[in-house]
Amino acid sequence: MLRRLHPVQPDSFAFTPANLEWARGQISKYPEGRQASAVIPLLWRAQEQEGWLSRKAIETVADMLGMAYIRALEVATFYFMFQLQPVGSVAHIQICGTTSCMICGAEELIAVCKELIAKTPHTLSADGKFSWEEVECLGACANAPMAQIGKDYYEDLTAGKLRDLIARFGKGEVPVPGPQNGRYAAEPLSGLTSLKDFESGKQQYNASAQRAVDIGDTVKRIDGTEVPILTPWLGKAAAAVEAKPKRATKTSEAAAEGAEAPAKAPRATKKKTTEGEA
Repeated sequence: MLRRLHPVQPDSFAFTPANLEWARGQISKYPEGRQASAVIPLLWRAQEQEGWLSRKAIETVADMLGMAYIRALEVATFYFMFQLQPVGSVAHIQICGTTSCMICGAEELIAVCKELIAKTPHTLSADGKFSWEEVECLGACANAPMAQIGKDYYEDLTAGKLRDLIARFGKGEVPVPGPQNGRYAAEPLSGLTSLKDFESGKQQYNASAQRAVDIGDTVKRIDGTEVPILTPWLGKAAAAVEAKPKRATKTSEAAAEGAEAPAKAPRATKKKTTEGEA
């Protein structure tokens, strides 16, 4: 499939200060001359910040990595995870259309998107809040049909449930992701046959949905302030370890008293014998 840059482009792009720090941390992972290895994470961060990749964003990343523009463009246009056109300001809805979801009603979900958002994929809704596309398998076949909205999966959907989700997102709400039919995760529709301790209510949602609920906003553009900017490969983790007091050893205690540490006795070696020797 031919993928081109959008005909309407912004005049500039810049990482937020926090995202710029994060990007420089990623670049520091690689030795001199190999900075281009960070192209995918930096392009992805630019997309998470803006929602899509503009020409200026791609060129900014290329400049940071010392790459020719065409090399960064090759990466951005090759991988379908990169959006090359503006997406909805609230959410971009990705409907899985592969076998399991198709059999279970993905076409009905696509019909809802065509009705409520736009007749064609990668097209903004009239209010600019939403866009949609059909994608290949997202790996949630047991919960078909499903869609990825923002950063999370919304599973066990029906046309009516998707309508309700779009309406709630449009009002500024953030519906709980995960199964939309009361399932905890991907257990059989007839109920759990194993791991029944989950029925005891130890957790309200499965781990993925619980994390999304804890964050509180799964469709917000990432500006770098949501999570700590961690760059342990720069030595921060090592510094923390060195700050811990070292456990004294017999050798160090002896050295502190001015005594020499006992030398290790040489290991005895067994002399090889030749044939005929006793």
